Amino acid sequence: MERSRLIRAMEGILGAEGVIHEHEQLRTYECDGLMNYRVIPDLVVLPETGEHVQRIVRLCYDEGIPFVARGSGTGLSGGALPVKSGVLIVLTRVRKILEVDIPNQRIVVEPGVVNIWVSQEVADEGYYYAPDPASQIVSSIGGNLAENSGGVHCLKYGFTTNHVMGAEVVLPDGSVTHLGGGRTPDAPGYDLLGAFVGSEGTLGIATRITLRLVRTPESVQTLLAAFEDTEGAGGAVSGIIGEGIIPAAIEMMDQLTIEAVEAAVHPGLPDAGAVLVIELDGPEAEVEEQFGRVMEICEENEATEIRVAEDDAERALFWKARKAAFGAMGRISNDYYVQDGVIPRTELPSVLKRISELSEEYKLRVANVFHAGDGNLHPLVLYNNATEGEAERAEELAGEIVFACLDHGGSLTGEHGIGHDKKKYMPKMFTDDDMNVMQLLRCAFDPHQISNPGKIFPTPRLCGERPGPFHMHPLQKAGIVEQF
Repeated sequence: MERSRLIRAMEGILGAEGVIHEHEQLRTYECDGLMNYRVIPDLVVLPETGEHVQRIVRLCYDEGIPFVARGSGTGLSGGALPVKSGVLIVLTRVRKILEVDIPNQRIVVEPGVVNIWVSQEVADEGYYYAPDPASQIVSSIGGNLAENSGGVHCLKYGFTTNHVMGAEVVLPDGSVTHLGGGRTPDAPGYDLLGAFVGSEGTLGIATRITLRLVRTPESVQTLLAAFEDTEGAGGAVSGIIGEGIIPAAIEMMDQLTIEAVEAAVHPGLPDAGAVLVIELDGPEAEVEEQFGRVMEICEENEATEIRVAEDDAERALFWKARKAAFGAMGRISNDYYVQDGVIPRTELPSVLKRISELSEEYKLRVANVFHAGDGNLHPLVLYNNATEGEAERAEELAGEIVFACLDHGGSLTGEHGIGHDKKKYMPKMFTDDDMNVMQLLRCAFDPHQISNPGKIFPTPRLCGERPGPFHMHPLQKAGIVEQF
């Protein structure tokens, strides 16, 4: 379909105000939160309803046009990177809270609903939504679902997949299906909802999502503990978990991160080599007993200072410091490249030592902030894009950190996804047979691979013959690959 005809067809669905086609306006959407990769989409569309999404996807399917769904654009793996000669479907206007069902502890929302809105909606009822990524005041539920986002409280409460109970999904051919059980705890048959959550937009687009709500805990206690180095802080983490205590959250920031956060939001953090933010919640008697033991463990690991949040305002200050970490890096560096590896908690000292060695080798600073309780690292490689070659060295260093995680029994990603950024590392963790089996699932949902093509897998894998408008593969049409 010629571009002018496609624009008119999309305007017929959304009106002129729902279609962006001018080049300078399209540049707004050329990347997500990982700005190292940029592609200007051919067209951006702004649906307002699930029906709009269905009609847009059906049009793309009929014409063999690849499409990418995008939420708030806070992703950090290039998962929402547009496809050249493709359509970017931006879901920020599909943002209604459709139903609140407190007796069944459920809420039904559209994909553009911002994460924090869910908790705000049910706070007066004594409930909240547990997954809380650092970007929760901006990131959307649809994007959280696509990437299986975690957050600072995922140690105790789990990731997005543990809280999505059902979804209405527009499949890549424009048809609509329902996955999961909705109000029931589990649905019979294959766990297709589990496969869909975290599939990074490659299996379709969720337009209606049923979430599980969690009752607000009776008691919450939060402390901030300072240590001379990350080794001492890591020892405290191992001691707490080894004691059988599962905090709601254990977060660590190293000295460089503390410096950036202090410059950005002035939380009054101690001058230390590392700090832990530890939060316990639950029944008051249990929290009281465990909290005392947590303080003892921090002291046993030579904490130089321990601060206990005296009220909600001080607790919010501790968390403001932690959640500002990524954005604060602008105070100490022009640019940064964030990674998202996972390691066993016991390997933390070894991997942090290796990251320090790599920092020296590449002559680039690395700030470390991470979910210490479950070994999910977020090393931030600091560089200056204006200095020739530094961006490339930063990406190479970030890759070496991923390899270090794998060498110590870890994984490529904890919550940011593979996306475009880390697909080249997939063969380091998976065999061709592994990836071919994954591809079978993708082909079952999207045999023509028009839904967020070019993500997750390092090289395109075909699903068979392509009739009609699919005589040329969408990746080939988009210029991502030349031939198969």
